Amino acid sequence: MNLRHRDRIEGDLVIEVAFTDVSLSLGDAAEPAVRDEALRLVAGETGASPVLMHQVHGADVEPVEAPGVAPTCDALVTSRSGVALLARAADCVPVLLADPATGWIAAVHSGRPGLAAGVVPAAIARLREQGAEPSVAWVGPHVCGSCYEVPSDLQEEVAAVVPESRSTTSWGTPALDLGAGVRAQLASAGITDVRSVDACTREDSSWPSHRRDGTASTRFAGVIWSHA
Repeated sequence: MNLRHRDRIEGDLVIEVAFTDVSLSLGDAAEPAVRDEALRLVAGETGASPVLMHQVHGADVEPVEAPGVAPTCDALVTSRSGVALLARAADCVPVLLADPATGWIAAVHSGRPGLAAGVVPAAIARLREQGAEPSVAWVGPHVCGSCYEVPSDLQEEVAAVVPESRSTTSWGTPALDLGAGVRAQLASAGITDVRSVDACTREDSSWPSHRRDGTASTRFAGVIWSHA
C-alpha cells in the first residue's frame, strides 16, 4: 500500500483521505515518468482521478470540474465524486477539508507564505460561497515548531498575522509553528473536528523534508476524494 493514515466519513457520499508514503515521488522536480507512475498508483488505490496543483505559496483557490491540466494555485475545491485532490508537501502543511453534508472537499498547501496569506481561510471561504459548510479538517505531517528555525524578522512578520505560529526551536532560536498557525485558522473559522497526523517531517525520515534533505527531497501528498 502507498497510502498511509487513511480515514473516512460515511454519508450520502463517502469521503476518504490519506497521505502518500515516501515511496511515491510527486514533486515538480521528479521525472515525469516517475511522477506519472506515482499518480497511477494513487488512482489505483483511491479509485479516483488525481488532480495536482502547480503550487506557488500563495492563497489562490481553484475549483476542479474534472481532471485536466494542473492549475496554478495552492488550494483546490470540488463537489465531484471520483476526483482526488492532492496537496503536496515536504515540510509545509497539507490541509484537507470536507463538508460531509454536501460532499464538497478541498486540498490546501499551507507553507509559511500561504499561512500568512491566509490560504486555509480562503479555501474555507470558497467552500462556503458554494453553499458548503466544511466541518472536518485533516492536518498532515509537517515540520514542527521546534525544528522550523527562521530569522527573527521573518518570525515577527508571520506572527504579526498569525500570532499562534510564534515558536522557539529546541536549541533556543526563533521559529515558526506552521501547524499551530493552521489549527488557529481552522478554529477561527469554526472547524472543531480537526484530525492531525502527529509527525514532524524533519525529524521523521519516513516523510520527505526539504529542511532535512534540501534539493534531494521528494514530495508526499495529502489526498482527499469522495465516492458513492
